[in-house]
Amino acid sequence: QVQLVESGGGLVQAGGSLRLSCAAAGGTLNGYTMAWIRQAPGKDREFVAGIRSSGGTTRYADSVKGRFTISRDNAKNTAHLQMNNLKPDDSAIYSCAAGRGIILSSMTSPSSYAYWGRGTQVTVSS
Repeated sequence: QVQLVESGGGLVQAGGSLRLSCAAAGGTLNGYTMAWIRQAPGKDREFVAGIRSSGGTTRYADSVKGRFTISRDNAKNTAHLQMNNLKPDDSAIYSCAAGRGIILSSMTSPSSYAYWGRGTQVTVSS
């Protein structure tokens, strides 16, 4: 079983940047599709970005395209989310998630992911 731990959240002004990291404890991320999923107060979980196990295929929510970049380092069992030009609407708890056997068309569905971290808070002030 994969245990995921996020880091890198914080408070930033609009237009600023943050880099989130996700590390696997006690296991490997090889073979897992990884994703970042966020949830703001009173809102449903929202897929942000995903990356297949090889790193060759990525998907992004329309709201973050051109601003966020997901990456992974399988040798270090880590995944990252570089967030640039942050907006107040990006404020949320960001969780790292992992799953195996996820078909391409299901990458953007939060329910496709079996393993989740506890999340890290991102707050963007205006």
